[in-house]
Amino acid sequence: MNTLMPRERREVAPGAVHLPDWLSIDAQSELVEACRTWAMAPAPMRAARTPGGGHMSVQTVCLGWHWRPYAYSRTADDVDGAPVPPIPGWLADMGRRAVTEAYVDQSAGNRYSPDIALINFYDDVARMGMHQDKDEHADAPVVSLSIGDTCLFRFGNTNDRNKPWADVELQSGDLFVFGGPSRFAFHGVPRVYPRTADPDSGLSNGRLNITLRVSGLP
Repeated sequence: MNTLMPRERREVAPGAVHLPDWLSIDAQSELVEACRTWAMAPAPMRAARTPGGGHMSVQTVCLGWHWRPYAYSRTADDVDGAPVPPIPGWLADMGRRAVTEAYVDQSAGNRYSPDIALINFYDDVARMGMHQDKDEHADAPVVSLSIGDTCLFRFGNTNDRNKPWADVELQSGDLFVFGGPSRFAFHGVPRVYPRTADPDSGLSNGRLNITLRVSGLP
């Protein structure tokens, strides 16, 4: 999606930072190819089942720890029981660089050791309701990378799903990091804008969201 006005770094809330165009087009393409490999069996991409018996509209694959609402395990217990592949070192290094640049703090980046990667794929109709990322036993920042179609990302408060919130347009290549006072803010994706992806990103349709986290688990 093209924009007429330049997009600049923005602190959406204390500890929540949006860095537009953080990933080069080559880095986006490389991540898409990696995601295609991770999405295959064993422990393949799937729509997670909710406690009420329904399925989420996004498709998810996990590295490091397998997530299902609302727990982590080392094996894909709700898919095929296979061990979850580890998060690769180069991806963890990317997370450290993201934290360093978001907070302009090399020491914060050096301390960041993500051991979880959740990769969500959104098609034209997929949505993500307002929620908190609180299944981890740590309060280290969440690093979020967007590739493909533009989405409307809603970043709220730490008390509930209601206003106040800020709506942010996340385009392909954008980085969003939230930690500190905003680590447990409610957030969601109410809309994806179909066919806004740059084909050179490696994804002609749909949106990939890669989030890196620290589990705090033994």
